[in-house]
Amino acid sequence: MVGGIVLPAATDKEYAGRTTTVVVLACAVAATGGLVFGYDLGISGGVISMDDFLQKFFPIVIVKKHSVHQNHYCKYDNQGLQAFTSSLYIAGLVSTLLASYITRRKGRRFTIIAGGLSFLIGSCLNAAAQNLDMLIIGRIMLGVGVGFSNQAVPLYLSEMAPAKIRGGLNVMFQLAISYGVLIANLINYGTSKAKPWGWRLSLGLAAVPSSMLTFGSLLLSDTPNSLIERGYLKEGQNVLQRIRGVSEVNVEFSDLVEASRLANQVKHPFQNILERRNRPQFTMALFIPFFQQMTGINVITFYAPEFFQTIGFGSSSSLYSAVILGIFPIIGLKILIWKVDKWGRRGPFIWGGFLMFICQVSIGSILGIKFTGTSELSKGWAVVIMILMCIYVLGFICSWGALGGLIPSEIFPLDIRPAGQSLNVSIQLFFIFAVAQVFLSMFCHMRYGIFFFFGGWVAVMTIFVYLFLPETMNVPIEQMVHVWQQHWYWKKFFINNGDVSPNMDGELKV
Repeated sequence: MVGGIVLPAATDKEYAGRTTTVVVLACAVAATGGLVFGYDLGISGGVISMDDFLQKFFPIVIVKKHSVHQNHYCKYDNQGLQAFTSSLYIAGLVSTLLASYITRRKGRRFTIIAGGLSFLIGSCLNAAAQNLDMLIIGRIMLGVGVGFSNQAVPLYLSEMAPAKIRGGLNVMFQLAISYGVLIANLINYGTSKAKPWGWRLSLGLAAVPSSMLTFGSLLLSDTPNSLIERGYLKEGQNVLQRIRGVSEVNVEFSDLVEASRLANQVKHPFQNILERRNRPQFTMALFIPFFQQMTGINVITFYAPEFFQTIGFGSSSSLYSAVILGIFPIIGLKILIWKVDKWGRRGPFIWGGFLMFICQVSIGSILGIKFTGTSELSKGWAVVIMILMCIYVLGFICSWGALGGLIPSEIFPLDIRPAGQSLNVSIQLFFIFAVAQVFLSMFCHMRYGIFFFFGGWVAVMTIFVYLFLPETMNVPIEQMVHVWQQHWYWKKFFINNGDVSPNMDGELKV
């Protein structure tokens, strides 16, 4: 079967333990890093639609926005405005490289706390901003928080969770992001009426989830994987017993110790990730975050209020529409939390991609036929587009949204796991930055064609998943290498390495 696997005997090993309250609570606290990230994703789009904010920092956009002669597609085409949104992500890109080192040397918990503190500083600077420089510095501090938390939190969730519910607990991070976006949209809807300081309240309230992350993380223990890797074997064993709810954890503990021994032999993880035996994981770390951003989702997340204003909704109505749009990811993720470890990874990727493709092409077709850019779209067609966007968001969140973060966090061996996650987050943030920086200009020049552009990429990435992504559901994280050794395409990288060899039946012998 193309893209399918036959699990080797090693992956049938089961560890003792159960799902404990300690694990669920620890993962819930760590996942608040997603709440802050989601809030920062959602808040900027609403804030830059507020006239008071634009008047203080981007007065030229106010002139374009209210000009009767301005093409509707180009009202928000301003590089400075796009820099306000995108500066967060370029800072996150740089900081995640440092976070990789800190995550390995100081642990996952330490990195999460550092990210929370950076979020807190950035939100205070943004709320108090008196000029554009202060505003951008605040966004950069938020970006550092994004780099640190997006590096450490997915690893923390994957390493704490038992294999049988790893997918569901990891999806909690994406659920928290979606809640953050929804809360941001609700707050923007309320603060848009609080003139002239409503935008300050919107930006400053990021301090609330930032504080939850920072102080909540002080109560967490680090993961047993990280403790053992750093030489704290007894403490790591104690944590493992506590989170598994049993005293007999010798099998899992022995595997972690062996994985740690191999990991500590690696002096240059960023060089090792390029080795032939790591080619499958390296490829996924490159393409999954790239494809995730080429779905076009951050176009919706960043600029939903501006888009809805462009096609004919009023200012308040556009914010209200963005709130409605934010509800659907939460619905999808609540379903996925319970089903991702039953449905697997590949299936949701494929049917989610199909839904997104249909919606993107439909939206582009409607805008191409019904919206000229010089007059507003009729309310009926605007509502149809909003419904299509809701379906699109639902398709995204159940595929590339949740699983795009889960897969990279669970596929790397321990020796290169922080480096692999850093690579994944860096690429993700680079393309978030790129999309945020150029989308309003692309929307101005490509107009409705922008939806066909992203729709084409969705088709490409769906084919990629079908061909090259094996199923990773329920595989213990330290045994994940066997999945790649059995894949129809990736197995050749292990055969040539001498790691596995075919037996007489033509199957791979590990």
